[in-house]
Amino acid sequence: MSEETVPLTAGAGQPKGLLQQMEELMAALNADLSALDADLQGAGGSVREAGEEKAG
Repeated sequence: MSEETVPLTAGAGQPKGLLQQMEELMAALNADLSALDADLQGAGGSVREAGEEKAG
């Protein structure tokens, strides 16, 4: 029976840590995507226009 309670205790502590890690990773990803978007917009509209022509 003690084997059953140990994973539950350990499992209960880990999701919070994993959630925090995921939030940090998502924040870093959003920052990277924002920087990439700014770079692409700074490069001019030619990249975006070419993508829109292919999509449309």
